[in-house]
Amino acid sequence: MSSSSASSVSSALAPYGWDEAWAEAFAPYQAEGLLPGRVVRVDRGQCDVVTADGPLRADTAFVTPHDPLRVVCTGDWVAVEPGGNPRYVRTCLPRRTAFVRSTSSQRSEGQILAANVDHAVIAVSLAVELDLGRIERFLALSWESGAQPVVVLTKADLVPDAVTLAHLVQDVETSAPGVPVVPVSSLGGDGLDVLAAIVGGGTSVLLGQSGAGKSTLANALLGEDVMAVQATRDVDGKGRHTTTTRNLLVLPGGGVLIDTPGLRGVGLWDAETGVEQVFSEIAELAERCRFHDCAHEAEPGCAVLAAVDSGELPQRRLESYRKLLRENQRIVAKTDARLRAEIRKDWKRKGAMGRAAMQAKRGAHWRA
Repeated sequence: MSSSSASSVSSALAPYGWDEAWAEAFAPYQAEGLLPGRVVRVDRGQCDVVTADGPLRADTAFVTPHDPLRVVCTGDWVAVEPGGNPRYVRTCLPRRTAFVRSTSSQRSEGQILAANVDHAVIAVSLAVELDLGRIERFLALSWESGAQPVVVLTKADLVPDAVTLAHLVQDVETSAPGVPVVPVSSLGGDGLDVLAAIVGGGTSVLLGQSGAGKSTLANALLGEDVMAVQATRDVDGKGRHTTTTRNLLVLPGGGVLIDTPGLRGVGLWDAETGVEQVFSEIAELAERCRFHDCAHEAEPGCAVLAAVDSGELPQRRLESYRKLLRENQRIVAKTDARLRAEIRKDWKRKGAMGRAAMQAKRGAHWRA
């Protein structure tokens, strides 16, 4: 590729996130005459790719492996054939980040929702009662993906009282340490400038349940009605899926946005590091526990349980932490025979400890 061609590619793809690092990663495919491009949509074994020669439709048959985490996904940078009917994607460049959840199938497969994402924007509607546990679940997946999460409280205009809104923001901030929490009214425009500044650089993926106002928020950031919007029920704030595919869109203020369908289920997928990040205050407390392998259940000298007793750590946070760790452990164990064996061994150890404690208690009772 000549210097003028490289410059042309750079200027055409820069709005989509192309940089020197991606150009270097693509260098081995230059001699083959392949085109670099970014996947803006995937459906039915084909994808829409934006290239320096313009948008094109390509078949993904050559890069459809048995591993569902390696299929072509919205946000991928790919090498595409310059011509042919049909055209084919020949390979995907190594991903910087990937947002993955577990599927609802019995095979416990992972499903990749978006690739090469810098910010994970979690949309949460204020039209219904906050579900802090679900927010923590989204945060765990976001941290695990390698992206910086941002929680956006949509429909803030439905909470006209400033004090009440401040309390809601504080509740979420407590459950999201180190994460920006931005209340936004897509209709009134409040908070949009703050969010636009955050997502103005790099790639952002928009996540949340149906009815969270994602499509309305996307339109507000885009400055035009690109995404279709449907009304939600006043009773529970739910709505049908407005977005049915994952679409990558260029934002007028810089950066790109991947809009996603509403997610009914958000299962963890090997996200232990993400869970630990969400509950970082528990990890800090655990460093003061008497035993380094403290499970924070009933061990003496447990700093985590002491923090719950004193009110420093909400009981809900500890229960949510335990729940997500258990769920993640089950998912990983289904694909990791060694871990399954370790879990069974741990169950047996805890069972033996429980039986010993019960026998000791009975012995003390009989002696009395």
